[in-house]
Amino acid sequence: MKSKKTFGWTVTFAAVSLIAGVLIGNFISGKSAGRRLFLTPNNKINVILDIINEEYVDPIEINEVTEGAIVNIISELDPHSVYIPGSELQAVNEDMDGHFGGVGASFFLYKDTVVITDLTYGGPSSQAGLLPGDRVIYVNDSLFVGPEITEEKALATFRGPAGSVITLGIRRTGADSILSYPIKRNNILLTSVKAAYKVTDEIGFIKIFDKFSHSTYDEFMQAATRLMAQGCRSFIVDLRSNGGGSFDVAGRIVNEFLPAGRMIVYAEGKAFPRIETVSDGQGMLPENPLVVLIDQLSASASEIVAGAIQDNDRGLIFGQPSFGKGLVQNQIELSDGSAIRLTIARYYTPSGRNIQRKYELGKSDEYNREWLDRVNRGESLREDSLNADLASGYNTLSGRRVYGNGGIMPDLLVPEDTSHISTYYIKLKNKDIFGQFAFEYSDKNRAVLNTFKTCDAMLEYLKTQPVLYEIVRFAEERGIRRRSVLINRYSNQILLTAYACILSHFFGEDAFYQTYYSNDPVVAKAIQAIQGGYARQPEIVALKYKELE
Repeated sequence: MKSKKTFGWTVTFAAVSLIAGVLIGNFISGKSAGRRLFLTPNNKINVILDIINEEYVDPIEINEVTEGAIVNIISELDPHSVYIPGSELQAVNEDMDGHFGGVGASFFLYKDTVVITDLTYGGPSSQAGLLPGDRVIYVNDSLFVGPEITEEKALATFRGPAGSVITLGIRRTGADSILSYPIKRNNILLTSVKAAYKVTDEIGFIKIFDKFSHSTYDEFMQAATRLMAQGCRSFIVDLRSNGGGSFDVAGRIVNEFLPAGRMIVYAEGKAFPRIETVSDGQGMLPENPLVVLIDQLSASASEIVAGAIQDNDRGLIFGQPSFGKGLVQNQIELSDGSAIRLTIARYYTPSGRNIQRKYELGKSDEYNREWLDRVNRGESLREDSLNADLASGYNTLSGRRVYGNGGIMPDLLVPEDTSHISTYYIKLKNKDIFGQFAFEYSDKNRAVLNTFKTCDAMLEYLKTQPVLYEIVRFAEERGIRRRSVLINRYSNQILLTAYACILSHFFGEDAFYQTYYSNDPVVAKAIQAIQGGYARQPEIVALKYKELE
């Protein structure tokens, strides 16, 4: 009897629970019925987020869920559409604007201490009296040393609105006490033209590195004007490792090299009517011989420049096949301070090439992996990669055949030179031994090195010093085993890189590139092409490639 009674209660309890569950479910369904009435494809995500926020079993941070949802939505598009959180937007905008509020000083984080390495000429720190080698110990009377100090924290601390004041407590070699310097922040130019110098008496070299910002055109024109005043009549424009940037700025730079009425680039998209950029004939360099250098990191705006110069037979393109980004993004800022950078169009070179590499929606990882695989396969080392897809051919203004399925194919493939690279050298680069050594060497020998007034004079002095021995010992102290055979065989490149890094502390980036590229094979081929007259007649240069090999 007892067991039957227990069974009866169990059945009753189960029935009551089922009925209660149905009633509760109906109540909740009734509560949510209104949402179904207003559900459309355009507001479905908002409705789901509202339901999660109101009814999910545990408390959640709905803002974090929303941010994650947005990132996932954008990731389902092409590989170059991105979401920019509000916390990152200012830095992104400053990068594109080409300026920011700051103190005008470059620094190096050394043993948990921020060390000033270079000063912007006429900038706030220079005017306040800071010197290269100064150690920052205090910021606004607060200690600013220790393991918690990172490059990101230092950068965020030094930057701020123009006109605001920051006080730095400085330890300086030879000073008995901490020196205090109030510094009024000002607008600091983020330069993208990293170097401009003469490689021969009549050939100027201009390096546009990393990006095309809104200030790049003005920087380029200043560099070109300065080189022309020094006697340069031909130019090598180096766009290697330039990932792109402003579409308009790229067109303005190309315009300087073209006669009137030449197509530079055109773009169109679903909601983006075709727009064309055409040269106006007001350029400063319409007849100056030109060679443009590209590599597998040259993308977007860099490819616009290379494609326009190539298609108009205006100059030669040397190096390796470019990255292959033919999509145009528009940055749309949202009211909460975030933004999306959305692909709105495809751009085309004058011959009709869209050089965007193939991609599938939502498969950005595969897209990036394909590029890495291409690099790892050594395509930049093989001459046959130049004409990898003959079906993708287009004709230039003069009828010359060019290729562009997945990037700009150079007129002359100059394979990446690895003859001077060893595993030992790669370890030095990967562990930033060159940068660290150059700082310590410069800091220790600053009194002597400051006596040299020119880059060439300092370089000749460095060549008389045991720099190779010192950097090998420096690396060994930091865990990189001495490899005598590799050191002796590749000593020239080790020394050249060390010299370039040291010189940059005293003479800036011009000195670095001038030294580092002094035996660069791509630059050497470009000089040879200009001096041989080939850059003046790109339409016939294909017949003369063998003379450049």
